[in-house]
Amino acid sequence: MKVLVIGGGAREHALCRSLSLDPDVTALHCAPGNAGIAEVAELHGVNPLDGAAVAELAAGLRADLVVVGPEAPLVAGVADAVRDRGIPVFGPSAEAARLEGSKAFAKDVMAAAAVPTARSYVCTTAAEIDAALDAFGAPYVVKDDGLAAGKGVVVTEDIEVARAHALACVSPPRAAAAGTADTGGQAVIEEFLDGPEVSLFAVTDGETVVPLQPAQDFKRAYDGDAGPNTGGMGAYSPLPWADPKLVDEVMATVLQPTVDELRRRGTPFSGLLYAGLAITSRGVRVIEFNARFGDPETQVVLARLTTPLAGLLHAAATGTLAALPPLRWSDGAAVTVVIASHNYPDTPRTGDPIEGLADVAEQDAPEAYVLHAGTKRDASSGAVVSAGGRVLSVTATGADLTAARRRAYRAVDRISLDGSQHRTDIAAKVADEPAEQTAGEAAPRA
Repeated sequence: MKVLVIGGGAREHALCRSLSLDPDVTALHCAPGNAGIAEVAELHGVNPLDGAAVAELAAGLRADLVVVGPEAPLVAGVADAVRDRGIPVFGPSAEAARLEGSKAFAKDVMAAAAVPTARSYVCTTAAEIDAALDAFGAPYVVKDDGLAAGKGVVVTEDIEVARAHALACVSPPRAAAAGTADTGGQAVIEEFLDGPEVSLFAVTDGETVVPLQPAQDFKRAYDGDAGPNTGGMGAYSPLPWADPKLVDEVMATVLQPTVDELRRRGTPFSGLLYAGLAITSRGVRVIEFNARFGDPETQVVLARLTTPLAGLLHAAATGTLAALPPLRWSDGAAVTVVIASHNYPDTPRTGDPIEGLADVAEQDAPEAYVLHAGTKRDASSGAVVSAGGRVLSVTATGADLTAARRRAYRAVDRISLDGSQHRTDIAAKVADEPAEQTAGEAAPRA
């Protein structure tokens, strides 16, 4: 099977790594990729948002499967362009991807499917914002209706901070500055959901839904869940504290009803449906949906999946999921720790050389390995340098979370990136181990 992966982050590196280990994959390509992906796949300098260019590349490669990783190409209709060429593609249509592209649309789908979620108001004016904030009270939860690279949500006790974020969300220039489509300038203001959060992925062909194993990620920048929201600073799986019936419950009340509702509307969802969940005192509630694999949860979920990945994704792309046997999983655990650039998540510094990657490969593999996110090769020196906010995902497996966590941080310690930072408390509580830093501080990297 010839496979083309679209994207260039750690999620796509995790996908490419798993696909490269699949004996059914005879050729692996990625566009545009990054310095790490280049070690397992042939890279192509194609704009991932250009559906026509992606479809042309897939046709030229005679790809048997195209896997669209990030959300922006999905919302832009890249999967539609590939499908129109008769090529199997793992990823929903642009219309179905509105489940992530518009939180207001997702709320409408959930209401129709009776999916449990937070009460909310969709606001377009200052008066509506003030009324919604007053109705719910603190803590205030304000979300950008459109795509915001995982940083469009503000949870705060400060009404002025909440109001400022909501006003920014309804301003059309904000969407333009972010490089995303203007959704009409909407803010979604919700009631606060208490309880721990869980990420649960499901592969679907629009009818059959196959859940993966749950994971938990860490959105805040600093230890102790302090600091601003980020795209994610680490993750772990499995969740020993979760109810053993959680996956079955979410399948019955969230995932299958959502897929059924989208099919009823004539916009079937085929690809990866990601449910961000809160386990509240009143039961499971959906925080949000994503239309693709999450980052960094994908890193730990795929690290535990032993079923070959290509066949699973191809079955979803071709409507044959029901014929597959049950998925197989390792009995162990996985932890990933994100190393981010200096000043992330504000304006990250790029171009700094990364050292120690070879040390991890030589001394920690295969139990620990590095997945690249924001990296590239320096044109003059050939060195791997930082090229984004989240630079690396250091991922490790072990017999349990304690072993996986120790291996991950041992590998992190081998890597040097000037001014970088990482959280030291990923999976610390569940592994019953102390963090290495004082809560609220990021670990500086020399």
